[in-house]
Order: sequence, then C-alpha cells, then structure tokens
Amino acid sequence: MAPYLETVRSFADVDTTNGVNTVQFLEASEGLVGLFDLLGSAAFSVVQNDLKGNITKVRARYDATPTLSDTLEKLVENEKGEKKRTATEGLMWLLRGQSFTCKALQNAQANPKEELSVAFNDSYANTLKKFHNFVVKGIFSVAMKACPYRADFYAKLAADPAGGPAASDEKVTEQLNNWLNPLDAIVTRMQTFYEKGDYGKGL
Repeated sequence: MAPYLETVRSFADVDTTNGVNTVQFLEASEGLVGLFDLLGSAAFSVVQNDLKGNITKVRARYDATPTLSDTLEKLVENEKGEKKRTATEGLMWLLRGQSFTCKALQNAQANPKEELSVAFNDSYANTLKKFHNFVVKGIFSVAMKACPYRADFYAKLAADPAGGPAASDEKVTEQLNNWLNPLDAIVTRMQTFYEKGDYGKGL
C-alpha cells in the first residue's frame, strides 16, 4: 500500500484535451470523497453523501448515453433540451462541493499554522454558503467545528495503511498541491462553461 493520494486517480490524470473526460473525472471524484474519511468526522457525512449522490447522477447519464457523454461538456450539452436535467444539476452541485473542498485544502496548504477548521470555514464562506438555506448552513457549521486537528489530518495523509514508512511532510505537501491544482483548474473550467452556456438556469 501507499499514502492515500497515491492510491486514487489524480485530477492531474484526467484528460482535458477535447473536454473533461467523464469517466476519468468521476474516478478522481471518488478519490475526493474518500478524502473525507481521513477527516474522520461523522459531521462531514453530509458533504460526502452529497458528493456521492451527484457522482451517481452523472454516472447514470454516462451509462445511459456513453457516446454522447464521453466529456462533461458533451454530457451537459446533450441533456440541455430535456425536461429533467438530472445529470446537469448533479454535476453543477458536484463542482460546487469540489470547489469547497479544494479551496479549503488550498487554504490549509497556504497557511500552515492555521487549523483546518479555519481553512474550511473560510472556504465555505466563499463557495457553498451562498447556495444554502438556514438549515443547511447550520449543518455545515457543525461540520466545520468537527474538523480534526491539522497535524492529525496530515499524519493520515502521510500514513501507509499497510504499515510501511510514512511519507515526509514535504512529500505530502507536494502530492496534495499536485492533486489540488488540476482539480481547481477543472472546476474553474467547468463552472465557466456553465456560466457561458447558462446551463444552470432553472436548476
């Protein structure tokens, strides 16, 4: 075995040459979901379940129309004329959840003396909060307070579940940056795509 980020598909390995490869993106997204297991708090189950549910919606569309959905852009385009745009809505929320997670961890990387709760709170305020009602905001507030200590989370990122030597702090920082930067690029690309095409209208 190896540290967590070496066991899942990296967003750096998602082909974006002619659009964002749907299958590869979903595989990498599942790795992001697993990251919340390392946070080790049941309070984050709401985030995990939301991500999982939206991955399922996008995958169902791909499975139903694979040739029309081999990139995320094509998937959204080809669902545009339909009455229910389940995958388009699911992808929109998946991207929002990914933006929240990505920005939180980028905050943590940029501010090594801050605890994770600060990084996640700041990210939430700048990403998901504006889309949530009072009840959901309360749920997320609880989740932020339940963030593990920074040192514990980074130790889990470094650990080898098979009992081998842990990765160095420098290695973990490098791996996490190499994982987050392409995720950020894909999220930004797709959110721009949604805005330009007005694909989120009515959802």
